[in-house]
Amino acid sequence: MNSPNRTNDLTQGHPLKQIILFSLPLVFGTLFQQVYSFADTVIVGRCLGVDALAAVGNTYSLNFLTLGFLQGACVGFSILVAQSFGAKNPEEMRRYLWNGTWLSAAVSLLMTISMLLVSGPLLRMIHTPEAIFDLSLVYINVIFIGIPATALYNYSANVLRALGDSRRPFYFLLFSSLLNIALDYLFILPLQMGILGAALATVLSQLVSGLLNIWWLFTRVDIIRIHREEMTVSGRHLKRLCLIGLPMGFEYSVSAVGAVVMQNSINSLGSIAVAAQTAGEKIRQMFTLPMESVGMAMATYAGQNYGAGRMDRVKSGIRYGLLIQTVYSACAWLVLFLSKYALVRFVLGPSETEVFDGGVQYLTLISTLFVIHGSLMIFRNTLQGLGYSLHAILSGVGELIGRSLGGWLAVYAFGYPAICYANPLAWFLALCYCVVMTAYVLQKKQKVS
Repeated sequence: MNSPNRTNDLTQGHPLKQIILFSLPLVFGTLFQQVYSFADTVIVGRCLGVDALAAVGNTYSLNFLTLGFLQGACVGFSILVAQSFGAKNPEEMRRYLWNGTWLSAAVSLLMTISMLLVSGPLLRMIHTPEAIFDLSLVYINVIFIGIPATALYNYSANVLRALGDSRRPFYFLLFSSLLNIALDYLFILPLQMGILGAALATVLSQLVSGLLNIWWLFTRVDIIRIHREEMTVSGRHLKRLCLIGLPMGFEYSVSAVGAVVMQNSINSLGSIAVAAQTAGEKIRQMFTLPMESVGMAMATYAGQNYGAGRMDRVKSGIRYGLLIQTVYSACAWLVLFLSKYALVRFVLGPSETEVFDGGVQYLTLISTLFVIHGSLMIFRNTLQGLGYSLHAILSGVGELIGRSLGGWLAVYAFGYPAICYANPLAWFLALCYCVVMTAYVLQKKQKVS
C-alpha cells in the first residue's frame, strides 16, 4: 500500500499485482534507458559509419566489466535498505542509506582512477582491431570519467526502489533519455564531435537523472531525514553492506569476464562480425531489459518480505515472477520474428549484406531462448533480496564458463553461430545453480521459522 511518505510496502497485497505494478515503471525505465543507448547506436552507425559502430560495440564488454561491478554493488547496498524498511526500522534504514552512500562514493572514485590508467591495455588485451582502436579508446575513456555519475544514478535509484518507489526513477530516467537523444544529435551532427559526443551525451544524461533522484529523495520522501549521528561512518553497517553489496558487484564482474573473453573471440572474427553482433546485441538488450526489470522488482519484493518474516510471500512471488517472464518471452519472440529485418536495417542503415545477415542471424537464434534469461533473473534476484549475494558470484562463474565456451567454439569450431548461442549457454548454467540454491535457502528459512 502507498504511504503518506511516498514509499510502498510490498509486504501487503496480492504478490502478482504487487510485482507487476512495481515492475512496470522499472520496465519502462529500462526500455527508455535502452532507447538512448539504441539512439547512440543508430546515430553512430548511420552518421559516423561501421567503424564507429564497431568501436562502440567493442567497448561494451569492458563497460560491462567495470560499470557492471558498480551497478551490482549499488543494488546490493540497497538490499539492506529494503530489508530494514520491511522490518519497520527507519533508524537502521537511514544508517544503511548513509553508509552505502560513502561506500558508493569511495568505490566510484577508485574505479575512475584505476580504469583510466588501464583502458588502453585492456583494449589491447581483447585484440581490438587497429581500424577501431583509437575510436574505442576515446569512447571508453569518457565513459570511465563518468563513473561517479553512474554511481550517483544507480545508488539513488536503487534506494528509491528499496523504499517501494519505482515510479520516480522512471520519470527521471525518461527525461534523461530524451535529453540524451537531443545531446546525441547536438554533439554528433551540428557540433561534429564524433564518437566523443556520443559518450559525453550518455554521461551527462545519466548525471542529470541521478541529481533528480537525489532531489526527490531528500525533499519529498518524509522517512529520509538528515541527522548527523545517522550520517556517521559505522563499522558494523559498512561490514554488512560490504558482505551484501560487494559480492553482487563481483558477480557482475565475473559474468563480464566471460563477455570480455567472448568479445575477444568476436574481434578475432573481424570487423564485420563485430558490427553484426553489435547491431544484434543492441536490439536483443532492448527486448531482454524488461526481464531484468522484473528481476530487480523481485529483489526489492523479496528483501522487504524477508525483513517482515513473510517467506510464504517470497515463494508466491517466485511463482508469479516466472509466469510473468514466460509470457513476456513468448511475446518478445513473436515481435522479433516479425520485425527483426526492419530493426537490423534501421540500426545499420545502408550496409554490407554480410553485416546485415549476421545481425539477423544473431536475433533469430538468441530470441528462441529468452525464457532462460527471464527465469535466471527471478531466481538470482530472489537470492540477492534474501541477502545471499555470495551465491551471485558463483552463478556468475556459470556465465563466465558459458560465454568462454561459446567464444572458444566460435574461434575453433563453429564460427559466428557459436557467438549467437554463447549468452543463452551462460544464462542456462547460471540458472541451474540459482534454482538449486534458491530451493535450499527457502527450505532452510522455512525450518528456522
